Formats: sequence, C-alpha cells, structure tokens
Amino acid sequence: MPDPSSQNTNEELNTAKQVNLTNVGALNREQLTPNAAAHPQGHDVPGHDHAPAANTKPDAHAGHDHGAEDDDDHDHGAGDGSPYLWPGVSLALLLSGIALNYFDVTWFAGYVRLLWYGVAFLLVGWKVMKAAVLSVPSGNIFNEFLLMSLATLGAFAIGEYPEGVAVMLFYTVGELFQDAAVNRAKRSIRALLEIQATEVTIVRNGSNLVLAPEQVQIGDLMEVKPGEKVALDGTLQTPAASFNTAALTGESAPQTKQAGETVLAGMINLETLARVQVTAAFQDTQLSKILSMVQDAVGRKAKTQQFITRFAKTYTPIVVALAALLVLVPYFVVENYVFRDWLYRALVFLVISCPCALVVSIPLGYFGGIGAASRAGILFKGSNFLDVMRELDTVVMDKTGTLTQGVFAVQQVQPAAGADVGQLLRLVGALETKSTHPIAKAVVTHVGAAATGVAVENVEEIAGHGLRGRVDGRDVLAGNTKLLRKFDVAYPAEVDQVVDSIVVGAVDGQYAGYLTVADAPKPDAAQAVRELKSDGITKLVMLSGDKDSIVQRVAQELGISEAHGGLLPEDKARYVQQYKAEGRKLAFVGDGVNDAPVVALADVGIAMGGLGSDATIETADVVIQTDHPSKIATARRIARATHSVVWQNIWLAFGVKAVVLALGAGGLATMWEAVFADVGVALLAILNAVRIQRIKF
Repeated sequence: MPDPSSQNTNEELNTAKQVNLTNVGALNREQLTPNAAAHPQGHDVPGHDHAPAANTKPDAHAGHDHGAEDDDDHDHGAGDGSPYLWPGVSLALLLSGIALNYFDVTWFAGYVRLLWYGVAFLLVGWKVMKAAVLSVPSGNIFNEFLLMSLATLGAFAIGEYPEGVAVMLFYTVGELFQDAAVNRAKRSIRALLEIQATEVTIVRNGSNLVLAPEQVQIGDLMEVKPGEKVALDGTLQTPAASFNTAALTGESAPQTKQAGETVLAGMINLETLARVQVTAAFQDTQLSKILSMVQDAVGRKAKTQQFITRFAKTYTPIVVALAALLVLVPYFVVENYVFRDWLYRALVFLVISCPCALVVSIPLGYFGGIGAASRAGILFKGSNFLDVMRELDTVVMDKTGTLTQGVFAVQQVQPAAGADVGQLLRLVGALETKSTHPIAKAVVTHVGAAATGVAVENVEEIAGHGLRGRVDGRDVLAGNTKLLRKFDVAYPAEVDQVVDSIVVGAVDGQYAGYLTVADAPKPDAAQAVRELKSDGITKLVMLSGDKDSIVQRVAQELGISEAHGGLLPEDKARYVQQYKAEGRKLAFVGDGVNDAPVVALADVGIAMGGLGSDATIETADVVIQTDHPSKIATARRIARATHSVVWQNIWLAFGVKAVVLALGAGGLATMWEAVFADVGVALLAILNAVRIQRIKF
C-alpha cells in the first residue's frame, strides 16, 4: 500500500492544485498506482503520468477525462457503482469466512473455503497484481505491488487465505482514501477560476458588445457596471471610480481610482459605471498571472519520494532473491532435501517480509498527529507536511486577516483644540451614514446611536476625497486631507503624519479633528511571534499589500523585525523565492486569494480557515481553522511529537521483522510468528500512535 503518510498522497493533492486554464480536470502525477496501471490509456486517474517533458508546453489534452467534465467523482474501482462497493463485499466475505473458520463449520473447507477467500481476494487484489505486471515494461519491477502480490499469493499458497485477503483489502481502502482527496481538490480548485470574469462589455462604434475576455483586443473600451468584475487590465477613462481590490491585494479597504490610473482584472467596481481602456491581453492580466503562479509554484514544490517506495527499491529485490535462494540453495547443501518443505519456508519468509506492518506503522503515527492537530483546530492536508512543519526555520506571514483581524474599526478619536469630541463624532458619523465605504461604515459603527435622528441633507460625494453635506444645519466635511485642502480648510501639519487610514472632519469651514481607522492585530498575534521565535524559527517576515507605513507599525508592535508593504502577489512570490534560494525551509501564512500563489510556492502553505478565501484554503497544505496565528507554533509541537512516534514505530517494525525473518529462514518460524511479525507489530504501532492523542499540546 502506498504510504498515506508519504509524498504519494500529498503528490496527489499538490498536483491536483495545479491550474490548467484550458482543462481543470487534467491531473499530472508521477507516482504509479494500481488505478493508473489498470487504466493506461489516458484516463484521468490517480497515478497516470501525462507529465510533459522538461521545458515543453503542457498538453492541454494530457490526462483528459473521457467522462463527463463535471464528473470528478467517477469510480476508479470495479464496475460503475460506488468505489467502496467491492471492498465492502470483500470485507464482508473476509469477516464471515473468519467466523465460519472459528465455529468450525463443516461445509466451509477445501475448495469451498478457497473459492470463498479467492473471490474476496480478487475483488480488491486484481488491480494490484495487474499494476505489478504493467510496471514491468518501464523497468519498475521491484516495487510494493510486486512484493504485495507475491506475499499475498504466497499466503494463499500455504493456506493462510484470510491473511492474503486482509493485506489486499487494507491496501485498496488506502487507495480509495487517496482518490477521494484528489477528487475533492479537483472540485475546489474551480473556486480559483471563478474569480475571472467570463464575459466583458466592449463599446465599439457607439454600441455595446458582450464578448469573452479572450476576444477583446488591446485598446478596446471596456464598460464595467457597479458590482461587476473587471475582466482585463486597463486604464480608467471615467473621472473616478471605487474598486474592491481584495482579489489582488488581499486588503479590505477599497481603492478609489482617478482617470488615467491603472485598473486590474479581478477588481470589482463598487458604485458608478466605469469605462476602462484595455491595456493587456487576457493571458497577460494580473489575475491570469496569479493563476499561473499557483500552477508554476506547485510545480516547483520539492517532491520527496515516499518512504515505502524508496525502501521497496532495495528491500523488495533482496527479499525476493533471498526467498528464491531459500528454495534453491539447500538442494546443493542439505541431505534429504524436500522441495515442499523448503518452498514452505520460502513462502513463510515472503509472508513475514510483507511490508504491511511497516506500512501500517508509518501512517498510524501520522494519523494520530493529524487527529491531535484537528482537535486543536489545525487541518493538515497530508502527513508529509507534519515532517516539513518540524523542519521549518522561516515563517513569512501576510498582515490583513492573518496577523490582524481583517475588520476596520476606529482606533483613535482626536478632536481639534477646544473642539467637543461628542460633537465631532455626532456630525461626522451622521454624514458618514450616507456612504457605503467600509471606512465610513467603521465610523458609523463606532459612533452608534449618536448618529441616528440627525438631519442630513445636500450630501455630495467627492470621488477620492470624501463627503460634503449639511448636518443639523451646519456645513460638514468628512474624508481625507485632500478634501480639506480642496475647500481651503487649514489643519495641523501633524495630521499628514498619521500612519493609519484617517477620516478628517471640518465644521463650518473650520478643522474639527480626525478619527483613525485601522485593522487591529489579533489578540494572540504577538504571542504567536514570541512562540515561533522561542521554537527555533530564526526568520520572521511580514509581507503585505497594505501601505508600507502601516505594515511597519504593525510589525514593530508585534515584534517582527522584517516587514515589507505595498506588495502585489508577484512581489510576495519574489521575496519567498529569494528566501528559498538562500536554502531556508519556509512556511507562508495567508488568507486572501492574492496569497494563493505564495502559499503554493512555500514548502508549507498555511491558510487561515475562517477568514481565508476558498482558493487559498484549498491551495494551502495546512489550514488554521480557528484563525489563531499562535496555532502555527502548536502545529510545530504536534509535528515533533508525531515524528518521534513514527520513528519509534518504524524501528519497532524493522526490529521485529528482522528477527522473525531470520527465524523463518531457519525453519524456526511458522505462520503464527509470521502473523505476529505483521499483525502483532501493527497492533503495537496502533497502541503507540494512540499516545499522540493523549498528549496535551
């Protein structure tokens, strides 16, 4: 069975995360599985390798699905029903056969018993044996499929039918779990593609045409209605418009663009009809680059070979050769050589050498660690990431929604000298009720009931500046400092030095004070930084699309020594690539769609599960379900404990198996010892793995 703790499982998830814009259903994987070997002609099944050669363009048809495009859950098992049907039937036959044996039912003997277990075996084992045969032409002869086939057929040859069936059944169930993970990843990756607009309105010769983004030419005039996504990069032609830029920057504050400024695909027009002149083709837009970065970054992820496969390359040929020698050599050196006796010893030797106990011992430890992490609100998408988490020396984090709460709130109210703070809040808050801007909503929420029941009239929204209106019969301005300069309202010079987003107020032409609006750090953000530093993380970095001044302030407040602001997704990716080029083992923690490429590029991508976007959560390797950054240090503690238990299990399996193999070769071990070397060690590994569940993290 391919080790569920190994890269095989995670390889499926990683490659499933790759985005092929022309065919999301196509998956490229380098690991051979029975499903792949059993369906060698291009079906989209786990393990079928359609990977393109180096430096060649991927084939859009590689690995294409011959079934319906939306059928991500098509069966890889026998027949057209549920993939769990035949393993379920096999399990029922196995358990009922064991019961019939136990109660010594007279008719359950001879050929009836063989046929009973034979059916149970073939229901789950035929694909494994077929995979062993189909792997021969590629030269991959000595793999776990061969050893699994020889060992189970050997068990049948010496009459231990239940053992042979149980081995194959366990293997098949593991395969089904892996297939389920791949299908889930394939479905969810579509969430990332849905960010792209599927049609765009183009103004040509005075009339509107609705086209696919791929059909639009550079220089076309694009019309974007309020609430619509911008389909292509361009320059704004209308005087001003506000856009939600979260898809690109991850920041919750909308941006107001003036005529001539750049507008990027993926932004959402918020309020007024906007016209944008296209400056980039569909494949060259910022959003398309994000999608390609997800694909490319996953491709650059290190692919460590699964332990059991590496082990089998040496272990399997040695065991098979020793079993053959055990039958042949005694013929030349032993008097009264009896072929049947030495064949029996060789088959017992093969059964003992079956790697099932070893295969069980590894995933059970990881499953225990994953279970402990789940109870702590941490989801590991693959056991491999527990190992990488333990090896980290660098953690790079986004700001908004990761270390901060991702919600704007008033942080400070500073009235002008001699002004009344209550009046400032009431007048500015009442005027801001006429705006839908998130900063305005934060002010209204802070002011509360004081802003209700106040007469507000003649409200004028000045794009990129703020609001002007009559409140309780007084002229009130509320916005940024550009608004006050526009109406020649003098204000203190220190107001321009405020780092946070600011709402400045003026009443009857006189400066009245300001409110700062910011995204506050999460309660455990500083604790997370302290714990990571004390836990061996030598480099902590904050990368954000927010203003650099705000990023530096938050970094200083939390104790992060290196921080960079004003970044687009490719800027974050460039920093992460630079750190990895320095040889660092790196995790990136983020929550926005813009973080998806960097999450995929990191050795371990970590997403905030509550505030995080679907695309980032599905691209990530680890999800912090509670949104607490301090859980990163908890995940490292769980990873270390898991590593310890897994290696205890590995050495236990190796040790017992080596002893019993030697006894089997000498004819001192029977099938009872063989069963203990397999099932007994597996049971001890289970008990050891349970310990992880009881550790307090």
